[in-house]
Order: sequence, then C-alpha cells, then structure tokens
Amino acid sequence: MSKSKRRGAKKIKPLKRRALSNKSTLSPDLLIRKATQNLEDLYLSKRFFDEFPLDERLKKNLKKKGFIRPTEIQDKTIDLLLNKRDVLGIAQTGTGKTGAFLIPIIERILKYNRKPFALIVVPTRELAIQIDKDFKSITKGLKLFSSCFIGGTNINRDLQELRRPSHIIVGTPRRLLELIKHKALDLRDVNTLVLDEFDRMLDLGFIKEIEHITGAMHRRQHTMLFSATLEKKQLPSIREILYEPITVKLNKQATAGEHIEQDIIKYTTEDEKFELLTEMLNQKEFDKVLIFDQTKEGVNHLCEKLNKINIEAVQIHGDRTQDERIKALQDFKLGKNAILVATDVAARGIDVAEITQVINYQVPMNFDQYIHRIGRTGRAGKQGKAFTFVAD
Repeated sequence: MSKSKRRGAKKIKPLKRRALSNKSTLSPDLLIRKATQNLEDLYLSKRFFDEFPLDERLKKNLKKKGFIRPTEIQDKTIDLLLNKRDVLGIAQTGTGKTGAFLIPIIERILKYNRKPFALIVVPTRELAIQIDKDFKSITKGLKLFSSCFIGGTNINRDLQELRRPSHIIVGTPRRLLELIKHKALDLRDVNTLVLDEFDRMLDLGFIKEIEHITGAMHRRQHTMLFSATLEKKQLPSIREILYEPITVKLNKQATAGEHIEQDIIKYTTEDEKFELLTEMLNQKEFDKVLIFDQTKEGVNHLCEKLNKINIEAVQIHGDRTQDERIKALQDFKLGKNAILVATDVAARGIDVAEITQVINYQVPMNFDQYIHRIGRTGRAGKQGKAFTFVAD
C-alpha cells in the first residue's frame, strides 16, 4: 500500500468531550509574574531568507514584507516542510507559525502549479481570514489564488467561489464539511493538509469534521500540525493524522509568556470590579486593550456598560454576525476603537500589532486558555502586560 493511501485510510479515534464547568482551575499564584525575558534571550537565526532554497520571486516578496531573518519556528521547520516531512510544531502565538507553513507551501505551488494544492483548516473565522490575507500578501504579483470558507457567511457565495480553482483553500471545519456534503468541494487531489491551532479544534469537538475532511483527501501526502499548546490526551489523534512526524517544540521560555508582565487585580464586589476596570482604562498607558470575558452574554453586558460611561468599546463573540466581527476587529486594528471586548474566539487568530494590555475580566478556565489569551500582547519579541481580575 502506498504512503498516500495508508494515510487516507486512517480513522481518527474520537476524544472524550471535556465536561463543561464554569469554575476555573487556575491558582492566582500562576497569574503573577514579572517579565523576565531579556533581549539576549531572543532567537536570532544565523541565516537570512535569501539563503533558503526558495524561488527568487518569493524571496523578493518576503523581503518587501520585511521578512529578513526567519523566526525560530520558521528556521526549524521550513527545511523539513520543503522536504515533505510531516511536522508537529509547538510554539507560542506571535512566533511566526503562519509563515512557517505558508512559505514552503507557496514554494511548492510555484514549483508544481497545481490547483488545489493545499487545504488549511483552522478553528475560528478570524484566524481563517487572517491566514487568507497573509497568503495573498506574500504572493502578491505571483498569480496564485486562495479561497476562504467560514461559517456565518452566505454558502451560495462559497458555492460560486468554488467555480474558480484556487491553489489553497482556507476554512473552518464545519463550513468545509458542509461544502463537501454539497459535493461542491472536492479534496481528492489535494496534496497537502495544514491543521493550525489543532489542539483548539480537537478541544472544541471538531474531531468528526476533521475525520471526514482527512478521509476525503485520497491523495494526501503531506501534513503539518501547528499550535501553541499540546495536550497528552490528544496525542493518539495526532498520531493518526501524521505520518512519521518530526516534532519541533520551542524551548520552555518561549511558550510560557516570560516576556509578558502578569499581575492580578483583586476585588470584593462586582461594582468595585467594574470601577477598577474603568480606572485602568482611563490611564494613558492603556492604549490598545483586549478584554476577555468568559461568555457571550458577559461580553455584551460589559461592552454596553463601558459605552454607557463614554468608554468606547467594540465586541466580538459567536453571536455577532460575520460582518459585525470583521468591522469590530478592523476598527480595533486601525485604532478607531482602543478597546476590544471578546470571548475566547479572539484568543486565536487575532493578529493585531501593539496590543498594550490583555485584561482577563473573568479568570480563564485553565492555564492553556490563559496562555492563549495573554499571547495576544507582547508579540514578536516585545514585552506585554496582562492583568486578571480575581475575587478577594
């Protein structure tokens, strides 16, 4: 049996769903930490992108975008991926994981010019849109095409989009599966699969969708999984997806948020909690702030309370329409609104430069959730600040 058929025949073992709980397992002691990462600790590659075995047109575009040296995850995975090795990449958000898988995919598309060539599956709409945007930016002028399919949009528009062949397809699991069931999306000849933020997809219960998607890729020969965290209970499913993978995990310091100053804000009543928040937001150094609440109702309520006292804030959560989510994120990125209130849908896939502070208005459920949230600040080696409200 060929390697590609052996992969396509694998059936992913279902994970047990995590019991729902509204109580955090985090100790407040874990939420207090001084920023300890020094400039000397930052990774500096010994080579430049000009030295990689890449198409000259791609190198030129990377240089225009300011890609001079690879980040650590890029330096340690691009060569492996160019050689079609399956990779399990674990690295903190903001370390360049998207470039790590897009650059070798683009290189191979330029070499083989096949449509469709790669499928990139992600857990959230925002992340899908961001990856599609990054692909278009890196491939500007190269006549390469991508399509993005996400929930919350008109499926008829997607069906129309699929009439135009694309080199890569980016999407969320349920919308992709819906298109497959409509017999509009044919993945039989797609060579390469990327699961980005795969731990989140498995944790959200997308295992059945992923199983259907991988089963539809009859000629899948290359797979890569990237995320910021790795749970041992997910390893059996990961082993079913990857073929003789190489694991690339950045050092502990790079994945624990040492470059982010972390502290707690104690409160006794909900009124005091809100007053403390408004005092913080009125300080000059709180320039571009991302606030997390645990529920959609909580986000909506908090955003309304802030707006009532003339602190302008926008919100993102699962009940907002896709157009509303895009506008809120765009306004936040452009600085039209300095405060974004969100559920954990924003913990993955929001690529906003210069977020000055992350505030956890509710204590995250667990440490992985906490790390993903605070990873929105202090990106690209810069120091950030994170605060968590804790009942006294």
